[in-house]
Amino acid sequence: MFDDFSHYPNFAPPTLGPVFFLIMRIFLIGGGSMARNVVFLLLPRFNMMTLNALLEPMRIANYLSPDRVYDHVFYSFDNVEMTASNGLTVRAEGPPPEIKDRETRIFVMGSWGAWNYDNAAMIAWLRRHHRYGISICAVETASYICARAGVFNRKETTVHWSCMVGFLEQYPETEVKEQLFTIDGKVMSCAGGTAGFDLMLTLIQMDHGERLAGEISDQIMHHPVRPAAAPQRMTHGRGLETVSYIVRDAIGLMEMNISEPMTVPEVADHIGVSQRKLERLFKHTMGCSVVQYSLLMRLQHARVLLIATDMGVRQIAVASGFNSLSHFAYAFKKCFERRPSEYRQAWPENDASPSWPGTLSKFLDSLERRTKLKHGVENAMDPDPV
Repeated sequence: MFDDFSHYPNFAPPTLGPVFFLIMRIFLIGGGSMARNVVFLLLPRFNMMTLNALLEPMRIANYLSPDRVYDHVFYSFDNVEMTASNGLTVRAEGPPPEIKDRETRIFVMGSWGAWNYDNAAMIAWLRRHHRYGISICAVETASYICARAGVFNRKETTVHWSCMVGFLEQYPETEVKEQLFTIDGKVMSCAGGTAGFDLMLTLIQMDHGERLAGEISDQIMHHPVRPAAAPQRMTHGRGLETVSYIVRDAIGLMEMNISEPMTVPEVADHIGVSQRKLERLFKHTMGCSVVQYSLLMRLQHARVLLIATDMGVRQIAVASGFNSLSHFAYAFKKCFERRPSEYRQAWPENDASPSWPGTLSKFLDSLERRTKLKHGVENAMDPDPV
């Protein structure tokens, strides 16, 4: 097809210019395509870890691709310098403009206090862009904002597990699932943390194929890429080992019946094991009894309702399975070292960092110490057998 000019010693072939190579690059390897625009809408005290988890896969996608495939920009309706929950700042471009590109993805980055965040301009902006058909993803607690804007109408969503009960109290009509992320057409949500890796790698796979997503996964050493429906929690406060499925089922059952707690025999019967076996597994796996764990679970539920809703203390006590307000107040103070009325703000505006006392692991460690101390006293009181 092409002539061989090697036998013409004085012939110099024409120089192939840069335009030729650009055309061949586009034709052969698909270069020259437009990068997808990604907008990060930052709320005060957003989660920096989640932001990085969403950013890094896109950065590496650009690094591994012949052309830039993602562009991103930060916007905020609040300040130019936006401070994350860890104290680091990100410079934003101010309020976002109207976005006309239907391929743009908007990530609303929330965290502490998003349940109380109220910015009419942002709500209206999100509502308009949802009507435009632009993809919107609520990250961590930004689900509160997107629900207020009507983004989740007849759509499933997720939110960080620690805030789920408060979200359901405010938006009971929303279909909420405790999983890593959701993709329902143009509406997405992400629970936060490392789930950002899984969501973004899934989106990159949808955009550019499994091979590129796999290479990025290798680069960041994130294996395996978890599916959307993977659970948010695995340990329930007990180290990093996987909790027994019987205990996990019992915990799930108790979580579904917070306001009307089931008895231990009822829980055991429902999951098909004897009460004795359930108690033994709980003691071995969780380091406490079923009743003790149920109490802490209901107190944690009440704490979220205190900071994320306007419900009265008495209403919260009833919603958390306490028949007596005095019993609720006593148990709450004993666990969290504050009265319920003092806990309406988990992170006051004038505090540099959040405080979340009374964690599950601390509760279980405290039980273990008391048990060891009790056994030590009993052993010391035993008469010498010799």
